[in-house]
Amino acid sequence: MSVVTMASGQQNAPRKVPAVEAVCFDLDGTMFNTEHLFFEAGDTVLQKFERRMTREVMDVIIGRRPMESFTRLVEYLAIDVDPAHLLEISREAHHELIREKLAPMPGVVELLEALSKQGIPCAVTTSSPRDYAQNLVEQAGLMSHFQFFLTSADVSQGKPHPEIYLKAASTFGVRPEKMVVFEDSAAGTRAAVLARARTIAVPHEFTASHDFTGAELRVETLTDRQVYELLAV
Repeated sequence: MSVVTMASGQQNAPRKVPAVEAVCFDLDGTMFNTEHLFFEAGDTVLQKFERRMTREVMDVIIGRRPMESFTRLVEYLAIDVDPAHLLEISREAHHELIREKLAPMPGVVELLEALSKQGIPCAVTTSSPRDYAQNLVEQAGLMSHFQFFLTSADVSQGKPHPEIYLKAASTFGVRPEKMVVFEDSAAGTRAAVLARARTIAVPHEFTASHDFTGAELRVETLTDRQVYELLAV
């Protein structure tokens, strides 16, 4: 059990917090720089339709399953195109950039190694397709750190619905309160909080203005010592 103390000046007794028994990592923007690459690829594609990618556009789509995102995108930008077609050509541009520029977000590799040394099991929990998620993790040489993947194909309701994190806890065989979730977006954070998981928000430049209500901790990168203290690794 770890102990959380109250802020200075309060007389409440220290509050015991369940030890962490499992950890979930969102993929895009949390583990990898793919949201930045998507922004670049999306801008290239949208210019063909006389539109531009902006942070406001990213806010509309980030953290959701692909078809949900692109249906919202087409409606938001009033583009006369089938969302499935826009998704397809955007994926092609995105995957090309991934082959050239994919990189882990700061602190991801070191944190995974620390968790492995402590024997704390990890999973990838993403709104993206399974083959895409596994290819990214394999390309980065990180497959051995994960017990399982949960993806858009494994849930009937995407984030911000808590289904993916309730299913993750069940798969690990732990209570959600003993599971830590790393998320970069409002939708993902909401999903984890509703599942009653201990949630750490790690926003980047495209999600810094998102609502992370309910997150136990908000940090700029996974190198932050507060992350290691919370996980006791």
